[in-house]
Amino acid sequence: MQDPSGGSSLKVIEAVKEGWQAFARAPWVFIGFTLLAGVLSSLCSLIQGQVDPEAANAITTLQLARLVLGSILSVLVSLWSTTGLIRGAWSALAGGKPNLGTFIRWDGQASWRLFRNGLVLGILFGAVLVVAALVGVGAAQLNQVLAVLPFLVAFAVLIYLAVNQKFMAQIALLQGLGPIESITQGRTLLDPQWGSVLLLALVEFAILLLGLLACFVGLLVAVPVILCTSTAAYRQVFGSDDLTGLLVEPAA
Repeated sequence: MQDPSGGSSLKVIEAVKEGWQAFARAPWVFIGFTLLAGVLSSLCSLIQGQVDPEAANAITTLQLARLVLGSILSVLVSLWSTTGLIRGAWSALAGGKPNLGTFIRWDGQASWRLFRNGLVLGILFGAVLVVAALVGVGAAQLNQVLAVLPFLVAFAVLIYLAVNQKFMAQIALLQGLGPIESITQGRTLLDPQWGSVLLLALVEFAILLLGLLACFVGLLVAVPVILCTSTAAYRQVFGSDDLTGLLVEPAA
């Protein structure tokens, strides 16, 4: 079935089933890689250390260096782990049985696309909040109650954007589109079925909550299952072509 914009319709229940089946093809590899990514993220946090906001003006050179280094490493680990999980999910959804090498391979070009698109989307989100704050300050001069309205509008806009940019990572990694093209394509194909994408996001949130309730071990399952489900949904809407060669092994 096709949606009004020419893309395929999202079937949430089918995406969840396909995502679980993909995870089940290599569960211990998914769990092991997620554990490895979590450990590396924790190490990055230890490198960053803690800075007391009240003593920010007294921060030492060493603390600043640790903060910068830890932040850079944290971003790199996030890009690497997201790329690895989506690559593994894509391979499993295509019927393969990914091994650890499928996940851990570093792809600089893919990571740059993911970082670039995520940065622009983050700036867009920040701009919405800044505009809301400026309008709110002006409205507060007239009436304190009116100051709340810009933030309510901003909240609605952010929810709208978060839903129609649900597959930003997959679009960046598998289609190679730039930030503006990615945002445009997300709106074009997902706006007509915005409610279904919202439902998918809520289902994934429920899976995450179940993982949290099962403490740390539950998250080791919940996180890859969510990535597999999201990638399965992406394949329904955008197709199953790897346009950037994400799965292609680099030449020796």
